[in-house]
Amino acid sequence: MALEAFFLPASPGQRFVLLHGPDEPSRLRGAVVYVHPFAEELNKSRRMAALQARAMAAAGFAVLQIDLLGCGDSSGDFGDATWEAWLADIEFACDWLVRRRPGTPLWLWGQRTGCLLANEAANRMKRPVNLLFWQPVLSGKQFLQQFLRLRLAAEMLGSDSKGVMERLRNELRQGDSVEIAGYLLSPALASGLEKAELLLPHRSGRVEWIEISSKTDGSLSPAAAARLTQWQAAGQSARGASVNGPAFWQTAEISECPALIEASMLAIAGADST
Repeated sequence: MALEAFFLPASPGQRFVLLHGPDEPSRLRGAVVYVHPFAEELNKSRRMAALQARAMAAAGFAVLQIDLLGCGDSSGDFGDATWEAWLADIEFACDWLVRRRPGTPLWLWGQRTGCLLANEAANRMKRPVNLLFWQPVLSGKQFLQQFLRLRLAAEMLGSDSKGVMERLRNELRQGDSVEIAGYLLSPALASGLEKAELLLPHRSGRVEWIEISSKTDGSLSPAAAARLTQWQAAGQSARGASVNGPAFWQTAEISECPALIEASMLAIAGADST
């Protein structure tokens, strides 16, 4: 497996990427762009993302991991990020990878809020895109509410919690950025996230949805089962699976979920790509 780390010129600045390639490029099975999760979930997930990317490359896939604007080692600060800028980064990454691997099936692999971005980006692109979802967030509005509560929890410790949520929302509505758990959240990013929802994909391609659960019976959450049933009824090729393991994007220590890697490989390599 070949691994390259470099910066791609972008607008604005540059984006840091990791490119994992198969040992035999002539037997390429597909191209994959990873769309990482939000804020601290990105850092907690780096180990699992790396392990999955290596497994995909070993199976014949070219995998591009990109740090979006204001994230990781890419240009800008988190406070510079907007939802539209992140969508543009994803399309830019897909175009770059596909130009160098023409004719191969394209996958967007999203995690958590990355699934919202991947799905919206796929709907905007003029090519078939397959989607691999890891523990997808269904509602950006709900996720934003949970993220803002991190500030509420901090201020409760300081006995200054009265009206915190409403004050934060007012500041965002007035065009001011707010600091949440060490991340400066811009009004543009908050607005885009709040409007995002995991809706029916519009492009021809497969959807592979994988959740992590403490259950051992392999059942999906009711929300996931309902969403997949709705998509299937609309003619979308969509499947769901549940695996047992830790919620590594939020654990105190960096943790791994081998069952998720195995299920993901079965999802993207176990059947012909469209």
